[in-house]
Amino acid sequence: MKLLFDSNLSHRLAQSLASLYPGSEHVRNFNLARAGDEAIWDLAREKAFTIVSKDSDFHQRSFLYGFPPKVIWVRIGNCSTGEIEEVLRKRRADIIRFVEDDAHAFLILS
Repeated sequence: MKLLFDSNLSHRLAQSLASLYPGSEHVRNFNLARAGDEAIWDLAREKAFTIVSKDSDFHQRSFLYGFPPKVIWVRIGNCSTGEIEEVLRKRRADIIRFVEDDAHAFLILS
């Protein structure tokens, strides 16, 4: 299961979570750190990533277009990268179920 971390999340998450989410990347690794949502969406769909973002735009996009790609919306407010990493570690089982589920386009983590 590969996660694609949006520019509003630290690029360090891909590396620190590599053992749990192998193949994960940050948008900056594709020169998309300043790209629009459509470019990130297209990359995630083409490369079979699940988008992880703190931005509600991808949540809204999933309503409009469905999936793929799937979207994980991190709604924990102002927090550190360590706190986001902890949530992604603790919720791994939920994330796996979500990615394997054929019915749902987005998952909210709070």
